[in-house]
Amino acid sequence: MWDSQSIILYFYIGLAILAVWAVSQAWRSQANTETIHPFKAFVHLLAFYLSYLLIPLFFFSIYAGWIGYYSLHEAIFIGLVSGVLVYARFIEPHLILVKTTRYQMLPDQPLQRPVRIALIADLHIGLFSGHERQLKQIVAKINQEEPEMVLVAGDWTYEPENKLADELAILKEIKAPIYSVTGNHDEQYPGPPIQELLKHALEVNHVIDIEGKIVEFDEFRLIGIGDLWSGRTDMRYMPDLPQDKPWLILSHNPDTVDMVPKLPTHPLMLSGHTHGGQVELPWLTDYVMKRVSIVGHKKGLYRHEHADVFVTVGTGMVGVPFRFRVPPTIDIIELC
Repeated sequence: MWDSQSIILYFYIGLAILAVWAVSQAWRSQANTETIHPFKAFVHLLAFYLSYLLIPLFFFSIYAGWIGYYSLHEAIFIGLVSGVLVYARFIEPHLILVKTTRYQMLPDQPLQRPVRIALIADLHIGLFSGHERQLKQIVAKINQEEPEMVLVAGDWTYEPENKLADELAILKEIKAPIYSVTGNHDEQYPGPPIQELLKHALEVNHVIDIEGKIVEFDEFRLIGIGDLWSGRTDMRYMPDLPQDKPWLILSHNPDTVDMVPKLPTHPLMLSGHTHGGQVELPWLTDYVMKRVSIVGHKKGLYRHEHADVFVTVGTGMVGVPFRFRVPPTIDIIELC
């Protein structure tokens, strides 16, 4: 019953059953998704659920190479490819890192005391990411760092389900005020018409929308700027605002930094959008990144003439349900 031929047969039967389950789950999930492209959502969800086939395929490649069903080269190739994909699908998306970056707001005058800010972006709650397990991890890690505020640089969603307010309820456990702007996926560029759904979800979970608003702090001002791709990034009025403190700008797309006007102080912009490439592969990632950021932003700190911009790689996924060599990250920005 458990000879090699039987095991091979059971493997293929198991794959077929798992594939049927994946198709049914993808169909059921897309029916609950707030999307204007049901077939597109179904295809993406199909990739998400069919990826479970990679786990038995990885172990079978080892067995098949051992018994000679696969040649040694076939077993190594299939095992290596499926193993990398299993890591990128099931392991790295949950390896949430915390990185700290110190930034001096004024070159010749430090702040009276450092200010710790938790920066997150691109949660992309919906098709692939932002589910309960990941959000609990994010909240727990943020609270461990004890920031004075949390800034969310947009792209909350990726064709979410209509229970978004319930999914975000865990944010109430964050022990610091949360300020937010939206991103292109929240503004139908691309994406479904979910603005009202998101607005309600943020309001009931005590997230403060600061787009077009100014928040005063003792030694700096925080301003929220709308998304570049949705045409909501006008900053021409900033020189007319009070300039007795340095500016901290929150805006989703880092290319927005090119629109910052000349000001008496050198602002710092905090952004996301790029995912750091999400999947880091030679040549291919750099090619894709040219379409994501025309200016060439990817991750980390960039210095420009009128402002600096810090780009976080975010925590979620779009396009494909994988992260590889770009683990989800919470950035702690320590202003000094």
